[in-house]
Amino acid sequence: MSSSTPLALLNGSYLSSRPTGIGVVARELGNALDPKLVRLLDPLGGDRQGSVPIPKNLSPDDGRKGHLRRLIWTQRCLPNLLRTSGAQLLLSPLPESPLFKGVRSVVIAHDLLPLRQPQLSPLLAYHLAYVPLVLHRAVKVLCNSDATAREVHARLGVPIRKLVTIPLGFNASQLSPMNIKREPFFLVLGRHDPHKNLSLVLRAIALLPDKEFKLIFAGPHDRRYTPKLIKLADELGVAKRCTWIPWVSDYKKNYLLNTCQALVIPSLWEGFGLPALEAMACNTPVLSSMAGALPEVISDAGILFNPKDYKALADAMQQITIDGLLRGDLVQKGRLRLMAYSWERSARLVEKILTSLQR
Repeated sequence: MSSSTPLALLNGSYLSSRPTGIGVVARELGNALDPKLVRLLDPLGGDRQGSVPIPKNLSPDDGRKGHLRRLIWTQRCLPNLLRTSGAQLLLSPLPESPLFKGVRSVVIAHDLLPLRQPQLSPLLAYHLAYVPLVLHRAVKVLCNSDATAREVHARLGVPIRKLVTIPLGFNASQLSPMNIKREPFFLVLGRHDPHKNLSLVLRAIALLPDKEFKLIFAGPHDRRYTPKLIKLADELGVAKRCTWIPWVSDYKKNYLLNTCQALVIPSLWEGFGLPALEAMACNTPVLSSMAGALPEVISDAGILFNPKDYKALADAMQQITIDGLLRGDLVQKGRLRLMAYSWERSARLVEKILTSLQR
């Protein structure tokens, strides 16, 4: 490999102007990886050293059409880009890679939620057939948590020797304490998918004796699920206390995390739980479900509750608003917990793995 030839290409086709979840992981890893070692396939026209422009209409911003275009582009165009660049490996921030062109891929597995809770949709075959095939054909599968690694092995039979846990990170330049007044609301970040269990938060807030407290839901709406949640809020008598924001900028997210009473993560399952780190970075307490990888990520730096018990969440919400000593203890533990997580650390681990696969 010459000095100008990258070892790997980072598939940035999922990147968009309004990233969430996997898009954030792709963006932050792309920024932290050594550009001489890993060259970014960039749909956004950024100024990253050595980046390669690719079509802009492949991301979730373009809906299912974008998803389909990305899958076709992955099979038809990615192999040619690898061959032209001389790169030995494809690094993908999600389980997508060419299947029939002899491509050596390293992919990141975030969770297997579509297999845990399968739904009839045009994407069902993608989750049931394509994703497992990609994971089996990859030379390495990077899992964002031990919980995800265990599930990928147990549910899909991917050999343990292929699995490596690579914890995610947080962006300290975008997320930090602002030392401003906390306001009477709880924050929920993320999509409105069923596994996010957002109805639990609505039922919990309805139990709080102090009706001043509100909820802000910041995350992409879904026409299948969002109307049902809004209807439930109305039935519970909390509709006027709920704000639904489809997307927030990094600055707005930092502001919300710095002004809320706590971040609430009620999920029935999470492969990691990136918002928990983001909250800790803002000295914000985390009230979290004890499902999936969340206890692994949060440890004792948050209040964990049963995701099927809305009364337990209501108790935690009440407790965090009246117990200053508890709040201070969780903030301190959160700062300590953050020392184990950074995108730079994640990038160095990924680079070490890629280098070990060099021919």
